[in-house]
Amino acid sequence: MKTLIQKFLRDESGATMVEYGIMVALIAAICIGTVGILGVNVDEAFGAVNAELDAQAPAAGG
Repeated sequence: MKTLIQKFLRDESGATMVEYGIMVALIAAICIGTVGILGVNVDEAFGAVNAELDAQAPAAGG
């Protein structure tokens, strides 16, 4: 029984899994933040292009 407990205490596979989980969560948070920031910038850029095209387009119907 004592050797079983010692073997359990030396086993680090669970700690490795937790480390990988933390790393994946951190990468996901960085990706979500980056997409959020870039999404706003891209939306503003497309809005500016759309406004410029609307300003230069001839009036329809005449």
